[in-house]
Amino acid sequence: MYRAMTASGSSRTEMDYIWRHHQHLPRENQCSSALVKHVKAPISLVWSLVRRFDQPQKYKPFVSRCIVQGSPEIGSVREVNVKTGLPATTSTEQLELLDDNEHILRIKILGGDHRLKNYSSILTLHPELIDGRPGTVVIESFVVDVPEGNTRDETCYFVKALINCNLKSLAEVSERMAVQDHA
Repeated sequence: MYRAMTASGSSRTEMDYIWRHHQHLPRENQCSSALVKHVKAPISLVWSLVRRFDQPQKYKPFVSRCIVQGSPEIGSVREVNVKTGLPATTSTEQLELLDDNEHILRIKILGGDHRLKNYSSILTLHPELIDGRPGTVVIESFVVDVPEGNTRDETCYFVKALINCNLKSLAEVSERMAVQDHA
């Protein structure tokens, strides 16, 4: 079941994007959801941050360091160090899809010292007008195993909270850059 989380509910267009690009097939022991964020910055600027598989720390507040062997391309693996305060210190992640034309990024977690097993996420960007200016609809969806000892609701709540933090930070960084570019 997919629920796009927006302040005013989901628009038909957002639901179309979710159905087109964010189809996970969760198994019985998994949870899945999709989240939506509207960013007051052009899609090209937002994509310039999102597409950098080798630099997630540019907008993800919980990432302290990222190392990718070689150039970032489909199949590349990154080792991410997580800032203190989270129940993890490292994550090993693989770039499964990077589509510069359609603005799609798909990542799979391969391992790490956390409880996100069989985690996969898809992030897509879509152009929109916000207050008459170029803006971006950012949609991120995920599927992940529910760890033993946790409920589906607890797991989804935790992952959605992390993604919401990342999306909020992405919006803040992008909007700040857009204002600087406009000035």
